[in-house]
Amino acid sequence: MSRKEEYIKLFIDKLPKRLEKGKLEKIISTLDEFHPADIAEVLRQTSTDSAISIIRLLGEDVRADVVAELEPEERETILKELPATEIAESVLKEMDSDDAADLISELPEDKKTSVIEAIEDTEQVQDILDLLTYDENTAGSLMAKELIKVKENWTVKQCEYELRKQAQEVEDVHTVYVVDNLDKLVGVLSLKALIINDENVEIKAISNKDIISIKATDESKEASRLMDKYDLVVLPVINESRQLVGRITIDDVVDVIVEEAEKDYQMLSGISEDVESSDNVWQLTRARFPWLLVGMLGGIFGAMVIGFFENGVNPALMAFIPLIVAMGGNVGIQSSALVVQGLANQTLSGSITSKLFKELGVGIVNGILCAFLLLLVNILIGHETLSYSFAISASLLSVIVFAAVFGTWIPLFFHRLRIDPALATGPFITTANDIFGLILYFYICKLLI
Repeated sequence: MSRKEEYIKLFIDKLPKRLEKGKLEKIISTLDEFHPADIAEVLRQTSTDSAISIIRLLGEDVRADVVAELEPEERETILKELPATEIAESVLKEMDSDDAADLISELPEDKKTSVIEAIEDTEQVQDILDLLTYDENTAGSLMAKELIKVKENWTVKQCEYELRKQAQEVEDVHTVYVVDNLDKLVGVLSLKALIINDENVEIKAISNKDIISIKATDESKEASRLMDKYDLVVLPVINESRQLVGRITIDDVVDVIVEEAEKDYQMLSGISEDVESSDNVWQLTRARFPWLLVGMLGGIFGAMVIGFFENGVNPALMAFIPLIVAMGGNVGIQSSALVVQGLANQTLSGSITSKLFKELGVGIVNGILCAFLLLLVNILIGHETLSYSFAISASLLSVIVFAAVFGTWIPLFFHRLRIDPALATGPFITTANDIFGLILYFYICKLLI
């Protein structure tokens, strides 16, 4: 923990007493030294009434950043207590368009309308309404409208004048975009190019035509992929006519990456909805029960398989059921996890057949190694006869090979059907491999013994 974090923790520890004594002014004077994210952390430790009082006393520029740093549930609780006019004038006024649109989208419909009507800046209203038209998981929903753009036929001198004027509306200047007379994106301009070139040089002569951009209707995951691949801190967004409509910054993409990682982790764990530990019992149950039901049904089918083969199989083979089931499940999850990861970052290349054959090879090698070790252990400890030991090892080899191929094919099949391949991992793969692994195990043992 850094010294700054220790100081903030100490401040939070003392906060209840200060609030109890009504020392709001002292609290605000201290908070002025904090980063908005740290102030949001402080607000999480207070009651809703105290949080609202603190927010109202913060400066306008800080207030907007602090509200943007709060979690959606925390924002919802606070905004519920604030009148529409106060939200419009004291919170949204200094917010970037993307944060403002996110905030308004979280409001109830009646309050949403009241807040929009209370905003005096017509240009801000238009930007927010435009952003609200994009679907949640698109690049358009991530972008902000604030950017700096210049015309390609302007001179360096004219461009510098426009930059000074436009920069007043933009908090951070990452890139200067070059557009034509129809507002189509035709290039990007570095500040270095402006500094070193003569003031009479036209912008189109010194701009970079090699542009990485994204359409507003593309998936938000594509934005994170492009920014990761090309090491970008900002990505221009265009419409179907290639007109420049906004920009996506790295902080918004990090949020997408974190959300996708959390979502995939939850699916891997058998949680079908995006939930938090703070959600109520019903929400958590609804998210977790479906895959528990799948697992239970899989267990029932597994018991039926064991019952079907029970009469014709030596009871000693039952001791190896946990081993067979565990190995099949582990191999299946390994294979599916690699495929899901490759599909997510688009590093998966080649045909489905080539991927299946490659995983088949991996399954055979791993299967032979594990089967040989199991055979050696059974021989050394004299647990079973040689024929039984060989049959168990052969069964393990078959189960591992099947699980490797099945674990690869399922996420690819889901992806082809436009279903999130992350659903193929976790309980689904484990349950399916349990059933088919048991069938293979008993059938091969019955065949060889």
